[in-house]
Amino acid sequence: MIILGLTGSIGMGKTTAANLLRRLKVPVHDADDVVHRLLAKGGAAVPLIEAAFPHTVWGGAVDRPRLAARVFGDDHALKTLEAILHPMVRREELAFLRRQRRRRRPVVALDIPLLFETHGEDRCDAVAVVSCPAFLQEQRVMARHGMTHAKLAVIRRRQMADHEKRRRADFVLPTGLGRRLTLRKLRAVLARLRERA
Repeated sequence: MIILGLTGSIGMGKTTAANLLRRLKVPVHDADDVVHRLLAKGGAAVPLIEAAFPHTVWGGAVDRPRLAARVFGDDHALKTLEAILHPMVRREELAFLRRQRRRRRPVVALDIPLLFETHGEDRCDAVAVVSCPAFLQEQRVMARHGMTHAKLAVIRRRQMADHEKRRRADFVLPTGLGRRLTLRKLRAVLARLRERA
């Protein structure tokens, strides 16, 4: 089974690429979705986060904006949060990979926003990075609810630069010229990966 790491900076089109992979019948493990479940009511991370960040849980679920306000711009708090979440996400990822191996899937994808930043590329046979022009990235991100230029600047500082991600990747998926081009590129990537399998 070939493991494709899918990553990209904020607003680059990673969700679109992941959805296109699903359309092409490639199972995708979405790290962000796992985090959402862990923080939701009854999620395994809720009591640990309440202990580490008091008053961030409301109605049995983590109040994400309140938690974000606590960790945003505070490296120590962010590392504490990551120490809680990353092992849980990794366990779910391993369970996903075991299930897909049993099903004899030729290719699966791990959708991990901070793949390079967390050295996740070591767990992948190949890495695809989604990329678009900076002006389009900014347009996409600024259209999100609650986003500000200051928040975007902090996020960009935390993420590896797009040009460095592209340099490290095995494949670059353009997302600024329409879905059709991205889909065509994904089909070509999958054909190359299946040749290796």
